[in-house]
Amino acid sequence: MRGWMGKFRSLLLFSALTLFLAGCGQENLSALKPEGYGAELLLDLMLISIAIMVFVFVIVMAIYFFVLVRYREKKGQEDFVPKQTEGNHTLEVIWTVIPIILLLVLAVPTVQATFDLADQSSQDEEGVLTVEVTGNQYWWHFNYEGQEIATSQELYIPVGERVYLDMKASDVIHSFWVPAIAGKMDTNPGENINTMYLEAYEEGVYWGHCAELCGPSHSLMDFRVVAVSPDKFEQWKEDMQNVDPEAEPETASAKEGQELFNNNCMSCHAIGGASAGVGPNLTNFGNRNKIAGILEPSKENLVDWIVHPDEIKPGNKMPANIVNKEEASKIADYLMGLKHTDVGTELDSVNKPKNDQ
Repeated sequence: MRGWMGKFRSLLLFSALTLFLAGCGQENLSALKPEGYGAELLLDLMLISIAIMVFVFVIVMAIYFFVLVRYREKKGQEDFVPKQTEGNHTLEVIWTVIPIILLLVLAVPTVQATFDLADQSSQDEEGVLTVEVTGNQYWWHFNYEGQEIATSQELYIPVGERVYLDMKASDVIHSFWVPAIAGKMDTNPGENINTMYLEAYEEGVYWGHCAELCGPSHSLMDFRVVAVSPDKFEQWKEDMQNVDPEAEPETASAKEGQELFNNNCMSCHAIGGASAGVGPNLTNFGNRNKIAGILEPSKENLVDWIVHPDEIKPGNKMPANIVNKEEASKIADYLMGLKHTDVGTELDSVNKPKNDQ
């Protein structure tokens, strides 16, 4: 009796733990609330798969309970042996044909969706936007092909238009994933370029994440996709193309910070249309709502990041203690004043986490 009760308690605990873990995750990283063409396509496939699994489960359980009740041992028939049947041709045909039909029901839309999501036929058409995406430990860089625009950690796209992404990695394999808009695609080091596209239905901020284990700070490799109207996107492009990296800050502290930044940070970072080096492009940094993709945008957090980046994102390539805390404070004043465009800053996050509301 004790052994049975122990097994029951273990099963109960395991079931409760399974339900608890099923609720883990972030509300802003959900594939179940599609706001883009690719995500909607993938959700339809998931629903078809679930419907097939539920159908099979119900049929199997129905047969199971029928056999359990119909052929259970009855009082007075302890030694009764039912008729043994082998090689029922009809049943064999049924349980062979039905799985084939179910596989076809799932396979046909899956193959169609695969070819649809891999479609690059319109990428070379005039006016189609292509962005070169580079995954780095532990941040993302976006270079807008033919636009002289480079950003990091924030990808701006126009609503209702297909934006193609040519993706690679600078170090190890990463995986680009914006669950509310599209599926995920690996970014590989070397010359191998993977291409996918994003197509958002409405304006908003869509959170993305690296979906491939890439090192100790993999879980901190977040980024944002900001979808704006086509008119706003044109304004954003104009603002970003006219960034003056040498513009003089307004305050004395920020001016000193600019000089310190140029002397200590420009070898890795960039401001303006230039692609980033070892570190992210910091154009429009003052309007970002996250520091290093994870910290709240406060001066205190920025100073901590500048002085001790290794403690915040272990394994990242930004060296620690390049400047002291006082110098970092001046650099923070300069960086937080880099507000080159207001486009998109008024937009709210789609599937926004409760603790950010």
